[in-house]
Amino acid sequence: MSDFSPYLQSAKTDTANSRLQLLVLSNGHGEDAIATRILRELQEQPDAPDIYALPIVGEGHAYENLQIPVIGSVRTMPSGGFIYMDGQQFMRDVRGGLLQLTWKQIQAVRRWVQTRKKQSQQCAVLAVGDIVPLLFAWMSGANYAFLGTAKSEYYVRDEVGILKRKSSGAKWENFSGSVYHPWERWLMSRRRCQAVFPRDSLTTQILQKFRIPAYDLGNPMMDNLTPSFASARFYSSNQEQQELARPMVVTILPGSRPPEAYANWKQIMIGISALMAVFNEPDFSGHTSRSIVFLGAIAPGLHLESLIQVLESQGWRATVDTPVSLPDPEVLTFKQKNAYFLLSQNAYNDCLHLGDFAIAMAGTATEQFVGLGKPAITIPGTGPQFTPVFAEAQSRLLGRSVILVNQPQEVGMIARSLFSHPDELHLISENGTQRMGKPGAAKRIAQYMMEKLQ
Repeated sequence: MSDFSPYLQSAKTDTANSRLQLLVLSNGHGEDAIATRILRELQEQPDAPDIYALPIVGEGHAYENLQIPVIGSVRTMPSGGFIYMDGQQFMRDVRGGLLQLTWKQIQAVRRWVQTRKKQSQQCAVLAVGDIVPLLFAWMSGANYAFLGTAKSEYYVRDEVGILKRKSSGAKWENFSGSVYHPWERWLMSRRRCQAVFPRDSLTTQILQKFRIPAYDLGNPMMDNLTPSFASARFYSSNQEQQELARPMVVTILPGSRPPEAYANWKQIMIGISALMAVFNEPDFSGHTSRSIVFLGAIAPGLHLESLIQVLESQGWRATVDTPVSLPDPEVLTFKQKNAYFLLSQNAYNDCLHLGDFAIAMAGTATEQFVGLGKPAITIPGTGPQFTPVFAEAQSRLLGRSVILVNQPQEVGMIARSLFSHPDELHLISENGTQRMGKPGAAKRIAQYMMEKLQ
């Protein structure tokens, strides 16, 4: 009787070798989160690749939930990943071992690719972020794709033309005809670069003019934001009366990184006080008895007690009453006069969807809120992320959807002006959708990657 086991073993080996081996490079907490959205969709593909990751910045905890192994050395640097915004932060990271870590990571990437090539396995690299992972991908020696999260043409132009800037050095950002500099475009135009996925349509169009394989598939930041309800759920039996009588809802986005978020919280509370003073004036909305609800979308890593202390120092007191329902059994509610303040660490999507506008000092969260077609009033902080420079750049990225104030005391008057012009609110809604794109990008990118990289 013939023994077929050698042939069966050979078939198994061929199958394993034919499966794509994918290494994902990302350089920041936000980039990790965006990458995992795509990887989750890749894992659902019929011929899913074997996926590995190397978070260049931070420890990459986002990959743990998908059981994706991390290769190479990882470490959290003193800057928290914001070295590009401050020369002092960069030097702190250098003293903390940044250069040694970077060299080890480059070696790990090249070693990973070489090992798979020796085993006759098909491998590829997905770079998520900016030029750093893109450069790593090029140095790997494998085919690669690039998801550009850090740059957008909206930083320097809109659909009409180049933005007017006060800074004398602003021309440097667009000196070669694109927000992506020639050396970045060179990396994107190499033969081994199979696809580039910019964050918006305008950036895609500009890159295509340079014969870069750029594809407009959307922005994964707008994925997985579905709320727990089909429509706004306020306690009322009549929907029409509900809309007329419902409270105005303001989403509060203080950022996710301590200790910066706690400093942001204090600034936002000044803005809230100014808003409440203006809101209770008869000519603000025509309904002086109408209540206002603040929804604090608090990152799980923040200490609630620190936020509560600031709230209580401003006259807010705990209550069990609330005019808004959140799917969070641990939500904390506070009241002051006819206003309510809800703190939640488990209802982020609902907080975004329920808000009429936001008071924000955040990066990704502000962009997601604006992408839902809503305005955000932003206040510059002290950093390391939400500095005046970052806030000003974000206002260019998001256009009319973001109203940047110099002082938190201006929030009330800005809100009054905003809701006195319904036509502007309509334009803001269209602008946010256009700049951030429609949901489903992660799945579209995953499917296209399977076609291009295999």
